[in-house]
Amino acid sequence: MSALRLEIAANSLASALAAQAGGADRVELCENLGEGGCTPSCGTLALARERLRVPLYVLIRPRAGDFLYDALEREVMLRDIEHCVRLGADGVVIGALDADGDVDVAVCRELVAAAGPLGVTFHRAFDAARDQTRALEAIIALGCERVLTSGGSANALDGRQAIAGLVQQARGRLGIMAGVGIDADHLRELATRTGAQEFHASAKALRASAMRHRNERLVGLDPDWVQTDLDRVRALTAALHC
Repeated sequence: MSALRLEIAANSLASALAAQAGGADRVELCENLGEGGCTPSCGTLALARERLRVPLYVLIRPRAGDFLYDALEREVMLRDIEHCVRLGADGVVIGALDADGDVDVAVCRELVAAAGPLGVTFHRAFDAARDQTRALEAIIALGCERVLTSGGSANALDGRQAIAGLVQQARGRLGIMAGVGIDADHLRELATRTGAQEFHASAKALRASAMRHRNERLVGLDPDWVQTDLDRVRALTAALHC
């Protein structure tokens, strides 16, 4: 089997640094992981670019929800990609669908063109597509390096059969990166059963706030938060390379 690679979805600068320290091969920088991830702030991206030695990919997603974008949202995504290019990111993570659930080739072509020399991953909009076989061919035609997928299931382990089928369909024309719900206990099994060579995880854990004062009446403002955990990244890395 060829060398297996681990990408960590990092929702902050601290998460990105933990991913690197834990041995991740690549970081996907984002924020708002609880709703599937959105584009990180300019400051987060700038500092991550300064401090990371591993490849840095940036999620380009203007909001949570569906992947059907209007003209204003498309303009935001193009501006965000321009910012990634200026700061020297290694790649961007994009995706868009039309109202019928097909890959919006026109929008994605614009995003890929804006990325220029940067690498391009197609994100889990793929899992929301109505026909993954057809969607994969469209993504290959766009020139993307890889697609992130759980096989259209709630997690990658449940979707392992579909992921294996996508690996066979791709035939090396792009990478199939398995993600969602991945942990060290089943990572090697997932690699064996699917044939995928890239894996995506957040490796996150709850971080308890040091605040002594808490106003429990503030719904939606929980002082605790999630962050990539160094030990979980190390466990994933060890499982992948055992």
